[in-house]
Amino acid sequence: MNMAFSSTVTFKTVFGNKRVHRGTFDASSCTGGDIDTGLRLVEGIELTCGGSAVASAPAVNETLPVAGDITIVTDSGQTGYWMAMGY
Repeated sequence: MNMAFSSTVTFKTVFGNKRVHRGTFDASSCTGGDIDTGLRLVEGIELTCGGSAVASAPAVNETLPVAGDITIVTDSGQTGYWMAMGY
């Protein structure tokens, strides 16, 4: 993983007693990186591929729940969307 990975928070809301943040990620020329969800504690995250078909789906490289950033593993060049929930 390297500095070519980027992620952005694009939407924040509250569902009941949980915060839900959504965003995008871009693994330009790397195989993953850290998503800064903006949550203090992430209890769950959903990853969705963007663009054309890929060989492997993105995967979370963490044991949830986790405090701080979420590390994901992707195919090189993969872009996509994420939705995380927690506090």
